[in-house]
Amino acid sequence: MKNFPFLSAAQAMLLLRVAIAVMFMAHAITRIANGTIPRFACFLEDKGFICGLAVVWAITVVEIVCGSLLIVGKYTRWAAAGLMVICVGGIVIVHAAKGWFVGEHGAGGVEYSIVLFVACVVIAASDRGRAATRLA
Repeated sequence: MKNFPFLSAAQAMLLLRVAIAVMFMAHAITRIANGTIPRFACFLEDKGFICGLAVVWAITVVEIVCGSLLIVGKYTRWAAAGLMVICVGGIVIVHAAKGWFVGEHGAGGVEYSIVLFVACVVIAASDRGRAATRLA
């Protein structure tokens, strides 16, 4: 902790990886725990998707698996790429029609999804293999 009160770049990247992982995994776990998978599937089918239930389960599994990989620091580039696909899908299918702002000045816009996407880009760009798990 020689950088106290500041984090090293590796520590900051670990913090970002874990925070982003928790965000995605929270959505997936809440979807399962609250039983909202069928409702999300109907929403996607209303948007023209075939097999909405399979798509929702695929999204949910990707969020959990990729989030877990980010936390342990394995295959972080690929995990971040998988989550970027989910971000783009969410932006195009759900959020773009609702404008920019998520709250205060809007409801459900793209700003949060874009921040998640950019964070995933940073994680993917910073993947240095074994060095990605070091804290120094």
